[in-house]
Amino acid sequence: MPLERVKKFLSQFPDLEIILFDQSTHTAELAAQALGVLPAQIAKTLVFLADTAPLLVVTCGDKKINTKKLAKILSCKKVRFADEQTVVDATGFFPGGVSPIGLLTDVPVYLDQSLWDFSIVYAAAGTANSALPVSPDCLCEITKAKIIDVC
Repeated sequence: MPLERVKKFLSQFPDLEIILFDQSTHTAELAAQALGVLPAQIAKTLVFLADTAPLLVVTCGDKKINTKKLAKILSCKKVRFADEQTVVDATGFFPGGVSPIGLLTDVPVYLDQSLWDFSIVYAAAGTANSALPVSPDCLCEITKAKIIDVC
């Protein structure tokens, strides 16, 4: 189960706790409403294909990824959004609940620098009704992510 995989990963970080909601938080707007924060504080995790290789980009919930900029950073020909099956196969999570931690496969993770506009951001924790409050520095450390500017 996706939530249990995230919880297992987080067992090595006792200061981090998942928040569960009775309602869906599968969009940045819904998550922000449930948490009482700005949509920008939601760390949305998007799965892309760089040529044919999956990767994750985590950015603020109110931002759009510039795929041409991302392709240039990655030195690849084309970057496009992954389809639902690719998301599930690569991460073990369904869209709307993709967590940057507890991934099913070893997928590269990139954090957009916009996350550092906030001391705490809220990432999905494997389901469409969960959130993980975390500092961008901590998220970067535990995901072993690279910081990029793609918005």
